Amino acid sequence: FFFFPNTLITMKFALAAAFLVGSAAAFNPAFAPKSSGLKMSAVETGTYTFTKSEEVFAEAKELMPGGVSSPVRAFKSVGGNPVVFDRVKGAYAWDVDENKYIDYVGTWGPAILGHADDDVLAAVSATMAKGTSFGAPCPLENDLAKMVIDAVPSVEMVRFTNSGTEACMGMIRLVRAYTNREKVIKFEGCYHGHADSFLVQAGSGVATLGLPDSPGVPKSATQATFCAEYNNLESVKAIFDANKDEIAAVILEPVVGNSGFIKPDKEFLEGIRKLTEENGALLVFDEVMTGFRVSYGGAQEYFGITPDVTTMGKVIGGGLPVGAYGGRKDIMEMVAPAGPMYQAGTLSGNPLAMTAGIETMKKLKQDGVYQELERKAKKLVDGIVAAATKHGHAISGDYAGGMFGWYFVEGPVKNFQEAAKSDADKFGKWHRMMLERGVYLAPSLYEAGFMSMAHTDEDIEKTIAIADEVLSQL
Repeated sequence: FFFFPNTLITMKFALAAAFLVGSAAAFNPAFAPKSSGLKMSAVETGTYTFTKSEEVFAEAKELMPGGVSSPVRAFKSVGGNPVVFDRVKGAYAWDVDENKYIDYVGTWGPAILGHADDDVLAAVSATMAKGTSFGAPCPLENDLAKMVIDAVPSVEMVRFTNSGTEACMGMIRLVRAYTNREKVIKFEGCYHGHADSFLVQAGSGVATLGLPDSPGVPKSATQATFCAEYNNLESVKAIFDANKDEIAAVILEPVVGNSGFIKPDKEFLEGIRKLTEENGALLVFDEVMTGFRVSYGGAQEYFGITPDVTTMGKVIGGGLPVGAYGGRKDIMEMVAPAGPMYQAGTLSGNPLAMTAGIETMKKLKQDGVYQELERKAKKLVDGIVAAATKHGHAISGDYAGGMFGWYFVEGPVKNFQEAAKSDADKFGKWHRMMLERGVYLAPSLYEAGFMSMAHTDEDIEKTIAIADEVLSQL
């Protein structure tokens, strides 16, 4: 593993061609961003200092558990300390030492337009002048709700929350209330937030830290949660057979982004849809990550499989805290105050988050957006896989819309057990060396990457060239 010294790290950029950096232009399908700003030479050596990041993080560890507000940010699985961000714009991030990175984390998915989009910021600023939170109904909730209902095939009615975890908490209570059953099926490596009943073989930060479960979760909270193997329909059938007429719902990430990046076999999704219908259970797609990310209608539109209930988050908040769950009207009318299933939130539907979501979705609805995102994701994955293969590394990678990932293992990777065979030591070194050269990737092999509309072809080509250099040294 490579660790930050307290002074300097020399940054070497071996680039295939000159590239351009700077803020990206607003998206227009006819004029997709190609380049902007300052030209740099084909080969350039710079020096990055991390003194301020080290100082800020050292202080943070005395103030917050592990120095972070969410575990995966601590870089535990990749070695060294995290860089501390100062600001973001477009496809780029700058840390407190003024080091610039091409960012493929995108605040873990929401920054699909690119960071700090000018139109979103302007709209939020205008709304802020009216107040930051009302704690009462406002027309903006209606506007965003109509956009979500129009976009997502399964959603006829929606409830807004403040996070994806909160949306999943409401969802699981809802499916149990609607079916009058307690047992649910989830999948190994799928993460649905940190509610007690979901912290069973949960992937994401739990897997990153090597925690099979979490202390403090009572056995009773997870006794009604059954885990099946992703892309293995027989494992789902076995649970249904052993729990006849007792399963409330099957809950899954329709593309797994919390065990790296795992696409489903379409036959797997079709089979689960049929099993739930035959057994009187509900099908739930957790689209907190995939919603409005792999296509405008989410993974359910991408694969043509319609669930009964959908959870959402990230993109629909445009960078502000938002979650949502929605589904068929007869199911959603169980939610208070329309029905007896209680769920509430002080800041739910706040005007700033609604505005950011509305402005983001306006841009995402433009023709060609998702084709362009997928083209760029494919270019990045193909380039890095080719570079790794050239240098003799086992690797597999895939993408869907603006979401992607790769593993240092021969593929294809179909489930969490196969993902766990990836070379973790190699990933840690790869991550550190890419970071040292100005590419910010998710600091865990169990997290997906995200493409934005602001990333340029030059950004991608630069990333591939840096990866080629790094892979030649691993």
